[in-house]
Amino acid sequence: MKIPFKRAILSVYYKDGIIDLAKALVESGCEIISTGSTAATIRAAGLPVTSVSDITKFPECFDGRVKTLHPLIHGGILANRELKTHQDQLVELGIQPIDLVVVNLYPFQETVASGAAIPECVEQIDIGGPTMIRAAAKNHASVAVIVDPSRYQDAIDAAHDGGFDAAARRCLAAEAFAHTAQYDAAVAQWTSQTLIGAHVPEYRGGAWLKQADLRYGENPHQQAALYVRAGSATGLAHATQLGGKEMSYNNYQDVDAAIRAAYDHSEPAVAVVKHANPCGVAIADRIELAYERAHACDPQSAYGGVIAANREVNLAMAQQVKPIFTEVIAAPSYEPAALELLQTKKNLRILVVEPEQATTETKEISGGLLVQERDTLNAAGDDPQNWTLVAGEPADSATMRDLEFAWRAIRSVRSNAILLANDGATVGIGMGQVNRVDSCRLSVERANTLGISVASDVETAGGAAADHDAAGQAGGTPERARGSVAASDAFFPFADGFQVLADAGVRAVVQPGGSIRDDEVIEAAKAAGVTMYFTGARHFAH
Repeated sequence: MKIPFKRAILSVYYKDGIIDLAKALVESGCEIISTGSTAATIRAAGLPVTSVSDITKFPECFDGRVKTLHPLIHGGILANRELKTHQDQLVELGIQPIDLVVVNLYPFQETVASGAAIPECVEQIDIGGPTMIRAAAKNHASVAVIVDPSRYQDAIDAAHDGGFDAAARRCLAAEAFAHTAQYDAAVAQWTSQTLIGAHVPEYRGGAWLKQADLRYGENPHQQAALYVRAGSATGLAHATQLGGKEMSYNNYQDVDAAIRAAYDHSEPAVAVVKHANPCGVAIADRIELAYERAHACDPQSAYGGVIAANREVNLAMAQQVKPIFTEVIAAPSYEPAALELLQTKKNLRILVVEPEQATTETKEISGGLLVQERDTLNAAGDDPQNWTLVAGEPADSATMRDLEFAWRAIRSVRSNAILLANDGATVGIGMGQVNRVDSCRLSVERANTLGISVASDVETAGGAAADHDAAGQAGGTPERARGSVAASDAFFPFADGFQVLADAGVRAVVQPGGSIRDDEVIEAAKAAGVTMYFTGARHFAH
């Protein structure tokens, strides 16, 4: 059953669109009640409006902190009109029913995100607004509630059509409860972290709003959707898509891993990722050369992978990408000519992404949630100046640059992880093995069988990269492991894993150290004449 709007209360922080709604309500014969600046806005438009204080006979006070918290307002919203006793009390108490509540809240999350001081953030914690929203949503059998300005047109249409029906009111109520839930969760988490100072607070709350239904999840029989965290504005979930098919569940996982890998470097960097593991990572003075070197690490696995760049994609890079089957490319921006070229590949998903500077990360487990500080490259052990030389000669400047690159790149590889690098690019990656010896063997095998040599500069645009797939499938350039450096995301529990690397000709190794058999590993490095550094930091990625 539709319930016409005879009386509505409008109290909004964001005024866009509110005048059009107010006009429609007045035209339909609805009385408008309003507060503070909202009432002033409506009045300035020449529309009749009744101030809340005229109804309550009590002035707005304490700088507007108290205005709607009154029985003459909340009674009109909450009274159950299906009960005669409530109808009688409305008459007895002189309370008139309210049929429509339109409220949006103080910008608490936006204020926090702006870096405002604590008192300013506290002042943006809305009290009366959520109370009215929840009251109206609870009483949706009789009252319609709107919290999203995109719904104003629906309310305008309903005003001219006898109101919302019961199904629409139920839908609006569900939106309203979700809105206040995410608002309260944001306040609760901020107060735990900021007012108490708990880095991992006693309460972990949050709200996620559905952005899109996905075709399916990891497999076709699984339903899936993309949600965005309420209040967030950056990160992959907010990417702008400039071309290609719709993103899939697996695309999102791979691109997230690729972005993490590319943005671990301050130099122009590119990461090519497949199944959440890097096929190649490289840095260079130009983004197109970084891409060429990253792709060269493992062209065979890069087929059907995703690419992330931490710089604008230029035409030279786009010309290299175009001949190669790629699922997604993500970057902060694209040269117009590069974008035009990439858009000729109708299935290539082209994303503009601004990385999120998150401080924590979560993982659901059955019955609970794991929360940890995000692993970042700012521990003391990540600075080469703090590394300890435990074997061999001190690394020269070129070797040290490669060791630092390898140590940064290893963070994006799933454990157990061994990464071989040379001249600012990965040449072999062993990942996801249940023991470190297998990861060492895999890194060497992949270096010596899957990759190709890369010239010191980009050849004719598109030509070098176009040949990569053929070169990789033909067996690649042998012995790329020889003369490379190695990084291990955790210590070597025995010398056997290190020995695999030494036998392959690795010239230097960086690892956390900390094994009870460190002395055994160090002696093996000394015997092999291999330079070895301990970092004292670890970068497991399970």
